[in-house]
This record gives sequence, C-alpha cells and structure tokens, in this order.
Amino acid sequence: MTEILVVDDDRDVAQSVELALRRRGFRVTLAYSGVEAIKVLRRYRPDLVILDVLMPGMGGLEVCRHLRMDDITADLPIIFLTARGQERDRIEGFKAGADDYVGKPFNVEELVLRVNAVLRRSARAPVETAPPVLRVGGLVLDTRTFEVTTPEKSKVLLTPTEYDLLYHLMLHAGQVYSSERLLQEVWDFPHDTGSTDLVRAHIKNLRDKIEPDPRSPTFVKTVPRHGYVVASDR
Repeated sequence: MTEILVVDDDRDVAQSVELALRRRGFRVTLAYSGVEAIKVLRRYRPDLVILDVLMPGMGGLEVCRHLRMDDITADLPIIFLTARGQERDRIEGFKAGADDYVGKPFNVEELVLRVNAVLRRSARAPVETAPPVLRVGGLVLDTRTFEVTTPEKSKVLLTPTEYDLLYHLMLHAGQVYSSERLLQEVWDFPHDTGSTDLVRAHIKNLRDKIEPDPRSPTFVKTVPRHGYVVASDR
C-alpha cells in the first residue's frame, strides 16, 4: 500500500487531507511540525510527502532542502501544500526541490490527481528498450542510476523529476520543447493545466547540477519564445 507523510501544523488541514487520502486507499502518517517530520523520516521512508510551507520553527522549505541533501531521501517525491500561492513563492518552492505545488484552499480531487501524477513520475522506470547509458555529445546519462556525467562533472545524482526531464530532452536531442509540452509529455499534466513555473524551476535546478556555468548553459539551452532543447552538437 502506498504510504504518504502529511506535514502541516494546522491539525484540521492535516486531518482532512488524511481522511481524503485514506478514502482513496492510501496509508497516511501525520506530522505537525518540520522537526517531527524529520524524526518520522528517520524511522521509515514513505512513498511521498505532502508538506506545508509555513510552520513554526523548521518551515517546509527548510525541511525540503534537508531531504534533498540526504542521500536516503534525495529522490523522495515532495508536494508543497500551502497558502503561499504567488508566483515567486511557487518558484522558491520548486528551487528548494519540490516536485509539485498545490495552493490553499485546495480541491481534494485535484490534490489526489496531483499525488497520483507525482507517484507515477517517481515510479517510472526507463523502458526496456532504453539504452543503459544515453549520450548526447559530452552529456552522459546513466538510466540505471539516475546519474549524469559531463566533461566537467562526474556522477551527478538527479532527482526522479530532474531525470525525467533530462531523459526526455536527451532522447529528443535537437528538438525544442515548450514548457506546456513538457508539462504534458514529461509530467502527465492534462492540456492547459499545470504551472510553467514547475518547468522553469526544474530546468534551473538541472542546470545548477550539470552546467559548467548555469548562467550560460551549454547542455540544456533556451530558445527564446519557444522552449528548451538539449543541443545535439555539444
């Protein structure tokens, strides 16, 4: 059974999310602070974390960064559920390493759909016909370990979301993808749903990891007004 950790200092919100998820067959554990969440995660690893941003003491952004720096939880799927819904807040959340961002007040059905979409992405394994190593110029992606090697960097570990994004762009090297198309083809969002902030933030995170100079990318390039492309001639 899929296990989800819900972290929110508002007990009413946490318990309403718990009830909605349990009704749909998920096993749910609750934590009411960031510190409590870290303690829970030291004992066991759930399949996904739903994390509030604004909590006393250790907030959700700090918890997320802590999890991303720990090898054991670095690829743990995380959804932020928060009242901070401005564009800059969403971008900050994605930069911290979140896989998705749902604003409060939220629709329960939408939250469950987002949970299922993130779980599908995190569980997605490379197809059997995929090569164990994908190469585009100096960019080398190991499809078994989620690690990237470049001439400048060795064995950089990607999160599942970053892996899905880079794998798709490398598999279609030289082809430009808009943010909207990436939302549909990489992250399973229906047409006209999902935030392009998600794509921009994960592109930035990916560049921070693999580019010699993230401010002047040579592997994952931007084509103004069109989208992103992994250059096939790098």
